[in-house]
Amino acid sequence: MSTIWLRHVDAVTLDAEGTVRRDTDILIENGRITRIGTVPDDTRADEVIDASGHVALPGFFNAHCHAPMTFERGWAEDLPFPRWLNEKIWIAESALTPDDVYWGAALAACEMIRSGTVGFNDHYFYMDRVAEVAAQSGLKAQLTWCVFGIGDDKEVGPGLDGTLDFIAQWQNAAEGRIHTCLGPHSPYVCPPDFLERIAALAQARGLAIHLHVAESQEQVENSRARHGKTPVEHLRDLGIFESRTVAAHCLALSESDRAILAEKQVYVARTPITYMKLAMPVNHVSDLHAAGITTALGSDGPASNATMDMWEIMRQQAWLEKYLRQDPEALPGDTVLRMATQHGAQAMGFDGSGVLAEGAPADLILVDFDRPHLRPRHDLIANLVHTGKGADVTHVIVDGKLLMRDRVLLTLDEERILYEAEQRAFRMVNQNMSRMREYQG
Repeated sequence: MSTIWLRHVDAVTLDAEGTVRRDTDILIENGRITRIGTVPDDTRADEVIDASGHVALPGFFNAHCHAPMTFERGWAEDLPFPRWLNEKIWIAESALTPDDVYWGAALAACEMIRSGTVGFNDHYFYMDRVAEVAAQSGLKAQLTWCVFGIGDDKEVGPGLDGTLDFIAQWQNAAEGRIHTCLGPHSPYVCPPDFLERIAALAQARGLAIHLHVAESQEQVENSRARHGKTPVEHLRDLGIFESRTVAAHCLALSESDRAILAEKQVYVARTPITYMKLAMPVNHVSDLHAAGITTALGSDGPASNATMDMWEIMRQQAWLEKYLRQDPEALPGDTVLRMATQHGAQAMGFDGSGVLAEGAPADLILVDFDRPHLRPRHDLIANLVHTGKGADVTHVIVDGKLLMRDRVLLTLDEERILYEAEQRAFRMVNQNMSRMREYQG
């Protein structure tokens, strides 16, 4: 691996003390940060980057997304959640092909790298094709093939047995950059016996689980009527939380639910732009933090969020909580920055990432602060959280490898991806709308 020397950079480390180093150097060797501070002048490096006017910080980890849904970006707008899902999304996805998934994920990968994301936690279908994109792009990923457990004819792909084959092929692939896990859709779709099987497999094989949990109060009431328990209680009793679990959303929780999630060390992934865009009632992230729950941030699918830019997601989470709480001190300082970086890395099993420290994996980005909206530099953290943009990112480094240099993508053919993804998205949507009209006519 190459040696990279970043010179004269301001570093937001996100270490336990929240250390910010001004005009420092960072040396990267064999995929790790080996020095932060003065680097001897006679050090030999394969690449020396003058980072004057730039800030280095840990790269973002998108803790919950459906990356290939870039195909439906801007197509299902201004609808309530049930109509958005049933009248648009499921219809479009009924024509989904493995190649569609590949190009949709590739488009997402371009967007993620350009805006400073270094890892993503994807929950979708045909995940072997997403794994190809992750391997080619240089990104880190935890990949989950969504399964329903309600009959083979309802699965998108080969079902649970096929998922296990996918896991066997891709676990720790791409030099350890790819993690895989089990992905039951949710407790409101998956039958209890299927979830019990998932829990047993996860424990027996040392696998994580990624699923949707408690997205609405209606789901909670339906769970109580059907099982006599909240979704969180139901999943606990089925053994799901005995393995590392990422629970997406968790918008409707009781105090006892929060206690369960904290006790079981479940990671909660929040996607605030989706909630606002679809006008979904939400609870308070600060209540999760107070209960001791590690909470990370994600984009959800671009069909609902529209963007995979973690800067937007981080900022909207901070502002949403302040507004809902009517408290400008809610989620202060670097809280949301940690949610968008190290908490996501932990949720995905990349425990050493999310901090700039000697010995840590070199998963970091450079942000150009020589831009009007990032001056004056009274407080680098405040500037990053409240005014930073994806377009400010100039360099992206994952495991010591440059994925973007001076805003030029190095690992993906962006021009071809832009063309292929758009043409295939048009085909997928138009083909299914034609089928629907024929059926209705």
